[in-house]
Amino acid sequence: MDILDNLNKEQLKAVKHNKGPLLILAGAGSGKTRVLTHRIAYLITEYNVNPWNIIALTFTNKAANEMRERIDNIAAGCGAENIWVSTFHSTCVRILRRFGDSIGYDRSFSIYDTDDSRTLMKSIIKSMDLDPKSFNEKKVLSVISACKNELITPDMYAAEAEGNYRDEKYALLYKEYQKRLLSGNALDFDDLIMKTAELFKTDENALTYYRNRFRYILVDEYQDTNSAQFELLSLLTPTNTPDGDIENNICVVGDDDQSIYKFRGANIFNILNFEKTFPDTTVIKLEQNYRSTKNILAAANEVISNNTMRKSKKLWCMNEDGAPIQYIRYMTDFEEAAGITRAIKDGVDAGENYRDYAILYRTNAQSRIFEENLVNLNIPYKIVGGINFYSRKEIKDILAYLKTIDNGLDDIAARRIINVPKRGIGLTTIDRIMRYADDHSISFYEALKDAEYIDGIGRSAGKIQQFVSLIENYRSRIYEGNYSVEELVRDIIADTGYMDILMAEETSEADARIENIEEFINKTVTFETDAFSYDDDNADPASFLSLFLENVALVADADTISDDSNVVLLMTLHGAKGLEFPHVFISGMEDNVFPSEMAIYSLDDSELEEERRLCYVGITRAMKTLTLSCASRRMRNGETQFNNPSRFLSEIPRYLMSQQTSDTFSQSAAPAHRKYYDEDMAGFRHKPKGSNLFSNNPYISRGMKKSTETYSVNDRVLHIKFGEGTITNVEANNGDYDLTIDFDGAGIRRMKASFAKLSKIL
Repeated sequence: MDILDNLNKEQLKAVKHNKGPLLILAGAGSGKTRVLTHRIAYLITEYNVNPWNIIALTFTNKAANEMRERIDNIAAGCGAENIWVSTFHSTCVRILRRFGDSIGYDRSFSIYDTDDSRTLMKSIIKSMDLDPKSFNEKKVLSVISACKNELITPDMYAAEAEGNYRDEKYALLYKEYQKRLLSGNALDFDDLIMKTAELFKTDENALTYYRNRFRYILVDEYQDTNSAQFELLSLLTPTNTPDGDIENNICVVGDDDQSIYKFRGANIFNILNFEKTFPDTTVIKLEQNYRSTKNILAAANEVISNNTMRKSKKLWCMNEDGAPIQYIRYMTDFEEAAGITRAIKDGVDAGENYRDYAILYRTNAQSRIFEENLVNLNIPYKIVGGINFYSRKEIKDILAYLKTIDNGLDDIAARRIINVPKRGIGLTTIDRIMRYADDHSISFYEALKDAEYIDGIGRSAGKIQQFVSLIENYRSRIYEGNYSVEELVRDIIADTGYMDILMAEETSEADARIENIEEFINKTVTFETDAFSYDDDNADPASFLSLFLENVALVADADTISDDSNVVLLMTLHGAKGLEFPHVFISGMEDNVFPSEMAIYSLDDSELEEERRLCYVGITRAMKTLTLSCASRRMRNGETQFNNPSRFLSEIPRYLMSQQTSDTFSQSAAPAHRKYYDEDMAGFRHKPKGSNLFSNNPYISRGMKKSTETYSVNDRVLHIKFGEGTITNVEANNGDYDLTIDFDGAGIRRMKASFAKLSKIL
């Protein structure tokens, strides 16, 4: 197969580009993965680039595996197996496994998931005698994560926090959190990037090694990178060749219109300012879409054109016009769910597959009523972004055994399993062991080895010794070699009696847990099959346990989606990015739902622009048909809400849409309501940017009232959604107030007093 076959003009330019920085602005469905893989193959076959000098980075294992498979098919026999194709986080793990000792970590470090981090932070908050209501571990970890995404160290944060009581406490918590991670030889997810950047800044040998190796860097989904990832790439790119030539052979592929992860730290300016960062950048736009119909693309283009913070581009295709976009207004959210599930049932009865359908919504909470209706109609479904398989109790228990065996410094893992299954070791005994560990500056597991010397342990010492002997036996077998991860897991299950206990319960819940454990064993088998192909300079069978735990820790929700499952997928709009479906339903298209209330009332226009990008992403997931729906009445947080249809609907030209109301809506609406609805529909056409088709409807408009309450800095207030908070800034604005509020559990929000529905706390 010729590498250049079936490429369009712009794709061809991108593939043939050789030296210097390259920015590929790839619109939705424009074949970006095809361009990346063909470009890599072309570098090898036409420009004689050594495959060992190429790295391709992306964000999910699924995307990395797809890229790897395509590269292997295109460049078979050319050394493609030596190309480093990986996610950012997996790449950093491998780098830290090799050079992490220079910043205090050995290669068997643990990777903490969200639950591990929360457990650790709860312990720290308690040890510092802080009120857990004022310093919620989730909020504290969110602050720490934001710092790490910007490469802000505990000392840097402390310097900025001086004089602010809450921030000073956050700084102390951050510092202690990092101290305990290091002592436990553990890293959290954000550390993987931050510590690799730290490594490159402090270890010249490590930086030189990887600069010389990665002479061609390719990055997928560049719009999703945060400041830490940007810094990492910047450190790798200045000098890419051993002879010192400045080449900056970095190629990034992304779409600023699909930058939707600001809440995770993504920095849209990484892609908007790429040419400023890397002078002499070649910019290539991929605007031809191979996924959707013309009507769907026209709608997407019209919506996103209302954003100002973007690079100019316009999707087009050679597909047919396709069916008009369906817009349906329901009376209630329950009726909306029933209507959508019935439409799916009718489509399948007419010959479609369940896998052809996706139901998208703004928040996970909206899934419940869809689930109920799908169950009632016997429609198979899967929620993407629900409980992660590896977060289930029985799986986390087994993983904790594996982590303790691999890294005895991991206190969180060892403490989880010291009494799982129950060994008769009480909480008082565990507290004494923890105090002994703290007093002697050793890990919890190391303290277990000294149990017989700890005051007050008594008869529990023998039970603890049996546990330690069990772990040590597993360790010795691993280091002897020829002991697979599968064998280790089976031995743990057998030696602890874990499976026997579940089987004795004889409940459906226990049966489900047994099935999960069996599936986990399947995972170990497939891992062993692939492990010997793992491209690691230091890989050996004894390190497979670390590699397995790394593999599990870096699994994302998108990685769990199977192309073979014939089920309807339910997911948030964020979760749908990167996917495509013949038939897409976007539900809850209402102001205060989508776009969210926070974005509408934010003083920062970028919040609403990100919501619009999210709408653009949702629209461009559809291949054949797109249905947009809203409800006049919706139950949220135990209250009935009446919201206007989403302002994004008014940004889609009338001629692209087919509108209808449900029977219940038409029958229940008062004559005046129908009158204004009919007027809205008659005027449903493209309007100037920022306009809202439904904003002048006197029947459904809630109106804007000026605030009659006065507010001052340091006032304590209560918000119906965000809870308690402290006002940190007040600005008068035409009879109203623009308030900045630091909520105890939700962080800093900016809102108008007239909309905020605040209550003062006296």
